[in-house]
Amino acid sequence: MTASTDAARPLWTCPACRRRFANRNQVHTCAPLDLDHHFEDHGPEVRALFEAFLAAVRRLGPVTVLPEKTRIAFQTRMSFAQLTPRKQGFAGHLVLARAVVDPRFHKVETFSRRNHVHHFRLTDPAQLDAGFLAFLAEAYAVGNQEHLASPRGVATRR
Repeated sequence: MTASTDAARPLWTCPACRRRFANRNQVHTCAPLDLDHHFEDHGPEVRALFEAFLAAVRRLGPVTVLPEKTRIAFQTRMSFAQLTPRKQGFAGHLVLARAVVDPRFHKVETFSRRNHVHHFRLTDPAQLDAGFLAFLAEAYAVGNQEHLASPRGVATRR
């Protein structure tokens, strides 16, 4: 199967937890968790910051929110962002198809030519500015595997 057809193939569904994945037999934990457990020891400002991030993602299109043991993942065909609650906000990352040098990201991990994880800290809704939202839109396109159809691996939004 070619990269351009990967985004068109049906998602695989785990028979145990019913979570959907772009890759068959994707390694994961079948742990049914709810979103609220992530906010039990955090103030209302952390939940409000999460809701602002979620609203920004939902403006891009449909998304599945996956509460996991230590993080909250955001998925379309594949996970493209995650948030881990902290006392003063979130540690998080976006998956981009290119490595970006930007002060918003304190660390970039390259896993392959088209898979670069950009780590950030989110402590204030003002950080969800136009620049961050552009990176979020790019990550959303990676989640949809749009970058696989691009010869350079850079996702573009229409």
